[in-house]
Amino acid sequence: MAQLAHRPDRAPTHPGAVLREDVLPALGLTVTEVAGHLGVTRQQLHRILSEQSGISPEMALRLGKLCGNGEGLWIRMQETYDLWHARRKLGDALDRIPTLRAQMA
Repeated sequence: MAQLAHRPDRAPTHPGAVLREDVLPALGLTVTEVAGHLGVTRQQLHRILSEQSGISPEMALRLGKLCGNGEGLWIRMQETYDLWHARRKLGDALDRIPTLRAQMA
């Protein structure tokens, strides 16, 4: 996979969009079939696909196993997505928090 350029003004892609747009079509399976393989409800998977819910550590494990690409990919995508949105939400408040350094004895 090619390294993507860092674009701080563009929101990272939600992992649910990757599942919806890339993974499910490549697998040729329905949402119901994938939910069954994952051992989750269709509704739970649909919430992720519709970007209403994030990827939990447990879901990352399930997806990593199903797709054969490991849990790390899925949890990192979610973390990147969450941090980008949290940074925007905090805005200037984050800039006002000082960075402190511990004094070494």
